[in-house]
Amino acid sequence: MAKYKLQVNNKSYDIEVSEDTPILWVLRDHLNLLGTKYGCGIGQCGACTIHLNGEPVRSCSLPISSVADKSITTIEGISEAGDHPVQLAWKEIDVPQCGYCQAGQIMTATAFLEKNPTPNSDEIRDAMHGNICRCASYNRIEKAVAKAATANS
Repeated sequence: MAKYKLQVNNKSYDIEVSEDTPILWVLRDHLNLLGTKYGCGIGQCGACTIHLNGEPVRSCSLPISSVADKSITTIEGISEAGDHPVQLAWKEIDVPQCGYCQAGQIMTATAFLEKNPTPNSDEIRDAMHGNICRCASYNRIEKAVAKAATANS
């Protein structure tokens, strides 16, 4: 077991876990931040996406030893009130069906719009490409990202 100091959603935490523990399980099992979901376990589906220093990363395959001294943001840290433009667009467009992938989709979208606040459809599709939605809500996801982009401008 090793000790780590984590910065998650602008709060500091001291954690003692094995150095190869994926940050996903630290967030869920030790910090009780349940919004980040386990999907595939190999970093392919995107359900576990978080921000690490503002960059979207897959937390299921990222060991805690690689995130020390970095800023972590989870879906809970995007907006406590649920009023981030991406979250509002998700609600307005009625994106989720089962909802399982939505936290990862939103985390990817928010990081993307930080870098490209006025994307076109091709750029949105390319940015969201790595996030799998079993319900195939891709058209609504694209519309919500575009809607959030217009709300930011």
